[in-house]
This record gives sequence, C-alpha cells and structure tokens, in this order.
Amino acid sequence: MTKERRLGRGLEALLGMPNEVGDAEHVPPALGAEPEPQPAAAEQPEGYLELNVYEVDANPYQPRQSFDEAEIESLAASIAQHGLLQPIVVRRQDQRYQLISGERRLRAAIKSGWTRVPAKVVDVEDRQVAELAIVENLQRKDLNPLEKALSFDQYLKRYECTQDDLAARLDIDRSTIANLIRLLELPAEVQDALRNGEITQGHARALLPLGDEDEQCQVCQQVCRESLSVRATEMVVQDLIRTADADPLSLVGGDASDEPRQRVRNDQLAMLEQEFRVALGTKVELRQTARGRGRIIVHFKNNAEFERLHDELCGAALQDSVRQAG
Repeated sequence: MTKERRLGRGLEALLGMPNEVGDAEHVPPALGAEPEPQPAAAEQPEGYLELNVYEVDANPYQPRQSFDEAEIESLAASIAQHGLLQPIVVRRQDQRYQLISGERRLRAAIKSGWTRVPAKVVDVEDRQVAELAIVENLQRKDLNPLEKALSFDQYLKRYECTQDDLAARLDIDRSTIANLIRLLELPAEVQDALRNGEITQGHARALLPLGDEDEQCQVCQQVCRESLSVRATEMVVQDLIRTADADPLSLVGGDASDEPRQRVRNDQLAMLEQEFRVALGTKVELRQTARGRGRIIVHFKNNAEFERLHDELCGAALQDSVRQAG
C-alpha cells in the first residue's frame, strides 16, 4: 500500500466521507440549474447542505498559492456536463462557512455559472484544518514543491511541534517533510527558478550540499542555460566541492614523500564529505591526521538550520534515551 493511498484514506476517515466517487450520488448533476425548492432532508443526506457559493470563504491554511486556469476551465466544462460528483467540504464560521477541501471544484463550479453547490459540513478544529489542507495537496503532483514546503514549515512554527510529530499525525515519512523544508534554505533566485518550473525538485536538492548561496545561484543558472539533467547537476556540484578542498595535503599529515598515498586518502575523505553533505543538506568538512584522528565540521547558516541539524542528529537518540529511562 502506497503512502498516497494511506493519506487519502486518512483524509476521508477524518471527514467521515465515503472514499468512492459513486457515493456522491446524493449530489444531483443539475444542482447548478436551480432545482425547485424541496425540504432539505429530502434533497441531501444528514450533514450535507446546498450553499450559496458566496457564503463560502477561502481556507486560510491552503498551501496552494496559484491555480492553473486551464485546469479550472477543463474541470468547469466537466462539471457543466456531468455535475459535481463530490461535494466540497466546509465548516461553520460564525454566520458563514469556511472551505476545508475542494477549492478547485468550487472555482470551477463558479466558472460554470453555478450559484449553489453541495457541501459536506464537518466540525473540525484549526489544527485539523491545517492538516487536511496539507494532506489534500501533498498528493497533488502539480502542486509546487515550495508550496508544500511552506505548508509544512508554517505548520511546524504555528503548532511548535517537531517534524517527527507532524509525520506521525499525517502518517508519512519524516524524510518527506525534511527534504521539502530544506528547499526553503535555497536562495531566492533558486527558489524562483523552481517555482517557475525552470528547474525540478531534483535539481534544487542537488544544489543544497554547496552551502554557498553564490555558488548555488551560479549552478542554477548553468542548469537553466545548458538544460542539465539532475545527474549532470550533481556532478557539477561534486566538482565544485572537490575544488573547494583543492589542497590535498591540508587534510592529512605527513611529508611530501608520501604524497601518492595521501592523495588517495584525500579522495576518500572528499567522497565521505560529499556523503555527509547530501545526507545533512549542508556543508560538512572532514579533517584527519596521519594517525587517524580528526574532526567533523558541520556548517549552518542560521538558527533554523542549526535546529534542523540538531533534530536530525540528536532527535532519535534522545527519544531512545527517554524510552529506555521509562
């Protein structure tokens, strides 16, 4: 069973909704055509309402910042022909309703000329609304990875929880959260290129080990200019890292007569440095003496990155200690 299947089922279970489109048969295809007034109970099952589209406010936790107009047009044409196969999901907010799920459907229905839409009304708290917005959009391949990253980052800050906590609540791997949030460490120029589709998430992740923002921007420009693949980008980054550590004798003690052996050992250290940098998403330096003693230097640019590294390096060990102590 894939993570996407688990996420989808969790969303429906939390909302108390069916997971089969066929269960939406209670929603009449001609709903937008202003049906004759009937008792609400006769039209919709319990928990469903027919709402004026202008009574529904946007979801403040929606991570999606832009919508593809062509996609909305296509969905509008489908709704006009087949009706709305699934209701939108809302919660009551004062005398109005706040959208939880189904913003694309709502936009398409309005574009089709509908004035009223079927809605499932649920009773959920703010934190659940934020989680539902993340779950709904996490599975969408057309959602920009930076929008996903921002939704994770905003949730973690708003509710002061760890990546492990959020991963458990959403039933996803913590690495999914960590890998996306790392994209927010990239300079604005690189983020813009990713947002505009000039580079992919794979390209962006390949730039993270560089650590230096100027180099990240330069390689990003090279990727766009030369249409480099992700693999080619990784090789460019590795070459830059090796160049930065160009003095082979500085890492290992010994005299010049032992230079061939030292060069081999330094190549090995450079490879290890690259593995550390990819794993941690930041610059890592290794320093080793001829007797095998040495240091590992982990760089960080700000407090947020320090806290992320601390969680990644120490979080699991601290949790194990707590469990053993208990």
